[in-house]
Amino acid sequence: MKLKDAVVLVTGANRGLGLAFAREALARGARKVYAAARRPETVTLPGVLPLRLDVTDPAQIAAAARDCADVTLVVNNAGIAAFGGFLVEDSAASLRRHIETNVIGPLEVTRAFAPVLAANGGGALLNVLSVASWISGPLLGVYAASKSAAWGMTNGVRQELAAQGTQVTALHVGFVDTDLTADIDLPKLKPEDVVRSAFDGLEAGALEVLADDLTRQVKQGLAAEPGIYLRDLRS
Repeated sequence: MKLKDAVVLVTGANRGLGLAFAREALARGARKVYAAARRPETVTLPGVLPLRLDVTDPAQIAAAARDCADVTLVVNNAGIAAFGGFLVEDSAASLRRHIETNVIGPLEVTRAFAPVLAANGGGALLNVLSVASWISGPLLGVYAASKSAAWGMTNGVRQELAAQGTQVTALHVGFVDTDLTADIDLPKLKPEDVVRSAFDGLEAGALEVLADDLTRQVKQGLAAEPGIYLRDLRS
């Protein structure tokens, strides 16, 4: 999947990693970039087409698929991240919010745009996941559970979309320097560096992109004994 002349839809494109995806898509020669956000008036990047899209709103998803029928690449970037593990008072409500936004939202976007991608030659999906897909801890336990579920969903839809020629690439990454991680006192990656790695992998046909050393180390540690997933992600 090449970015040159592609028609790209980026969810959560008004800030952070989504904004970096939209900017880099333009820099790589995308013919059109739909910058989707809950509040499209917050999209200020020149050269993109702002689009109202709350990934938890089925009606808005359906409208986006209808109005953006030329899309060849969907970047499922929109998501939430809140602090907290599973034994705090509001953990069940937090888990529902995370699953709704981080798993069901991208799934419904994928389902809506799968026919669009098929009609346009197959195209590609790029799902933004996390090192937390594989490792957890009290700091971000609920968030990590949602990203684990999103990883499973991504692997499933990859197989289901193979017949129509749609490339499905998963981006796994550690902490990125965005609003979502402002209160986390750990080393962080620049959004621009993450996006370049993601698009490089996508264009090379990779089905999985590991954007940093931490993520690569964790992935390797899944087969260790004891498995790295048995430890707190902060360690």
